[in-house]
Parts: sequence; structure tokens; C-alpha cells
Amino acid sequence: MNYFVGIDIGGTNVEIGILNAQGDILGKESIKTESKKGAEDTFNRIWNKTKELAEKLKIKVEGIEAIGLGIPGPVVNNSVVKIAANFSWNNDFPAKDLMEKVTGKPVKVGNDVKVIALGETLFGAGKGYKNSITIPIGTGIAAGIIIDGKILEGAGGAAGEFGHVVVNKEGYKCGCGLTGCLETYCSATGIVREGRRRLELDKNNALYEVIGGDLEKLEAKHIFDLAKKGDKFSSEIVDFFCEKLAEGVGMLLNIINPEIIIFTGGVARAGEIITDGVKKYLPKYALGMTMENLIFTFGKLEEEAGIKGAAALVMNK
Repeated sequence: MNYFVGIDIGGTNVEIGILNAQGDILGKESIKTESKKGAEDTFNRIWNKTKELAEKLKIKVEGIEAIGLGIPGPVVNNSVVKIAANFSWNNDFPAKDLMEKVTGKPVKVGNDVKVIALGETLFGAGKGYKNSITIPIGTGIAAGIIIDGKILEGAGGAAGEFGHVVVNKEGYKCGCGLTGCLETYCSATGIVREGRRRLELDKNNALYEVIGGDLEKLEAKHIFDLAKKGDKFSSEIVDFFCEKLAEGVGMLLNIINPEIIIFTGGVARAGEIITDGVKKYLPKYALGMTMENLIFTFGKLEEEAGIKGAAALVMNK
């Protein structure tokens, strides 16, 4: 039997999984990334932990057919990480070559958002659809775009960075260098910023009470939970968030015309309050024909999305 390895490399932790040919995760392990020790150190520790996991599962290393690697940043030709911003490694980092040198196995590398989209397409909410967009919303926001069953990479691996479309030229400065990016509004960071801004102007509300008047304690969950209970102040913040998100999604619909939109990530756990809000404002920003029969849903893979998506790179032939 053939086995595949899915590796999700984050700035802090690395999640490792061994999968069978059906895409079932047979076992998982985790290690610290510790990128400051150097890429070769990290990759060697990843492979050592993978071999330990294989031994635990009674799988011979020879039975591992290939390795998929998900990593933040634009990836060119499933090989080179153009900008390794989350790590103490150089840009134009040759992740594929290094992993193949360490393991002796065929390796494909993909951007973390894109591999989540691929995972949802093969194993999750996007299964059965040829044209889908997966949108993880967490500390940032981006889009993994699937067209005719294939992930859209772009010439330099930057396709899907729709968190950096400008929705307000007079808005907040974004970490990317632009001003007024969608990500500065439609992310956990963005909704908390908007909540704090409004709380500084109005402290006579349930949200202020929930955080005990300490604006530093405010989290996106506080806002969504109160909005679900009908709190007017929090509902207005969520409404603002949803309209900005609808503006961004509208751009995607007009360009890609997908069958299904899949929301994932920490903020997406708020659930239908987000999809209901987006649907409310979407007609202002999207052509009517792009909304016909359009499905909104949430990712099914959750914590396994990174591992399954990375493995999907080498399983999706």
C-alpha cells in the first residue's frame, strides 16, 4: 500500500500527518518550527519525526510515496517560497529541493491557503465541485481558488491574495505596505480594531461590560457572540464586517464565477451570521448572474485542513 505525508509548516509549529491513498489521516505528530535554528535543522527534525510516526504506525519508510508541504507565502512552481516572511530563512527559499535532499522522496510545496483549498476540494466541503473558492479568515484573509479542479497559482504564486485588494483608500495602513486593504477590516484583527474604535466612542453597551472595560481583552468571539444574542452595538460591528467582506467576495464572483464559496478559519467559526450578512450585501457588489445557484458553506476539515491539503498536492495527479 502507498502512503503520503502531509506537512503543515507554521511560524510556531509544524503539523505532520501520514495518510493512506483514500486521504485518511492514520497518525499525526507536531514539533516546534524553531526556524531560527535554520531551515536544514527544521527539515531534518520534520523528517525524523515523520520516520518515528511511520514506525509507530508500522509503516515502512519505503512505503511513503511522496510528501506535500504547506507553507505561508507565495510559492513558485510547487518549489520555491518567494517570500518566507514567517521564518528566519531567506526569500526565494528552495523548500522542495531541501526537503527532497533530506528525505529522498518526491516533494511538492504549496502556499498554506491554497493547500487548504485543495484539501477541501478533494476531501471536504468542495468535493464534487470543479470551481470553488476557499476563504480562510483568521488573523488575515486570503482565497484559495480552484478552477476546473485545479488550484490557481498565478505567475509568481501570488494568486488569491484578495486580502490585499484596496476597499478604502483612506483606510488603515496594512502590513503589506498598501493602505485600506480588505484584510484590515475582514480578519480577526480587523473586527477587533473596529470594535475598539467604536468602544472608545461609546462605552454604554453590553460589549464594554463583557470585557470589563478593558479594550485590550476584546476578541472577535465577544463581538460575534453578542451579535448572535441580538445586541445592537455588536450587531452593527458585524454588519460593517459583513459588508466589507461582501465587497471583496463580490470582486471574486465577478472574476471567477465559482459554484461554491467555502469559509474556514477561526473567525468563520462564528457561522451563519457571516454568510447571512454577506448575502445581504452581495447584490451591491456582484453581478446577479454570478449569484445564481451560488452555495455558501463552511470547511469540513477544520484542524486537519493543513495536513490533508498538503498531502493533496502529491495525491492530486
